[in-house]
Amino acid sequence: MALTKSRLRIKRGIRNKISGTAERPRISVFKSNTKIYAQIIDDEKGHTLVSASSAELGAEKNTSVELSKEVGKKLAEKAVASGISSVVFDRNGYIYHGKVKALADGAREGGLKF
Repeated sequence: MALTKSRLRIKRGIRNKISGTAERPRISVFKSNTKIYAQIIDDEKGHTLVSASSAELGAEKNTSVELSKEVGKKLAEKAVASGISSVVFDRNGYIYHGKVKALADGAREGGLKF
């Protein structure tokens, strides 16, 4: 995976400060050129608890801000169903703007607290 140097530096700084626990797991966001993915991870066990992506929602080619918000809502719906209500948000080195912000807003609307 080719990360830009600046994004890798930012990502490492974020991950040094936050970690997901069983009580408060971590939401990790990944954007490709065409899709957006989100996972809720328990870092202590190293397990992915819940995941959602634009591919699951039947996205064609490009992910829009509206579709990112739907991914966030879908992730929150799955998380609440599995008993997760409070999380830590890991933007994974991306700027908190546009699609990443829309995903976070959708997750908040779905009932997650962070």
